[in-house]
Amino acid sequence: MSLVWVAPDQALPSPEHASPEGLVAAGLDLSVPRLLEAYSQGMFPWYSPGDPVLWWSPDPRMVLEVDQFKISRSLGKKLRQIARQQDQDDAPIRVTCDLAFEQVIGQCAAQRSATGTWISPDIKQVYTDLHHSGYAHSVETWMDGKLVGGLYGVNLGRFFFGESMFALQTDASKIALAHLVEFLKFAGIPYIDCQQETSHLASLGASPIPRKDFMAALTWAKDQPSPVWPRGALQLGLPPAC
Repeated sequence: MSLVWVAPDQALPSPEHASPEGLVAAGLDLSVPRLLEAYSQGMFPWYSPGDPVLWWSPDPRMVLEVDQFKISRSLGKKLRQIARQQDQDDAPIRVTCDLAFEQVIGQCAAQRSATGTWISPDIKQVYTDLHHSGYAHSVETWMDGKLVGGLYGVNLGRFFFGESMFALQTDASKIALAHLVEFLKFAGIPYIDCQQETSHLASLGASPIPRKDFMAALTWAKDQPSPVWPRGALQLGLPPAC
């Protein structure tokens, strides 16, 4: 099957036309409108710097249902300690939302730079633009006032698309994810798209589902109203201060 080349003024093809590996199309347009078009159809960009933009929709698709999120005993102990201390002014660990998006995506890129990263300057710029447009969000873990972990992703309606995470301290990204999961439950968002299957994601409760099931869930979720994301503290066991 030949690869479909999409010009900037052309629509992306249906993911039903993806290759066995999940590659749908290639092009040069990496803009906020193109990203929103892609996510609404179950596609995401993944390519090496200097190459054309490649649009993917793998089958099966790795998805975390928020009710299936798993935490280890040691992480559960940390989260309980964070919850007990979260109202204290001198709490050693704090978790926030949308306070340091550019730092988070920068750290995600830096953590993978040794082995090669898809988070190129162009990717960082367009997702930052997506953040300023209200679609991309970050969750940050702070330890003694320093950013030590976090994640970022995209929200359309009642669906969250996870993009990347980083940790400079043990469990820092998982702490951010646990707070994100709690917010998504409160907001009525049942799914986190994890894109591709890995043992790490499986250990957190994610599982692969057929593309047709993923698309069915997305078709419903993307047309629902998006929640109001809090800008500031995220706390466990409490509704977010929106």
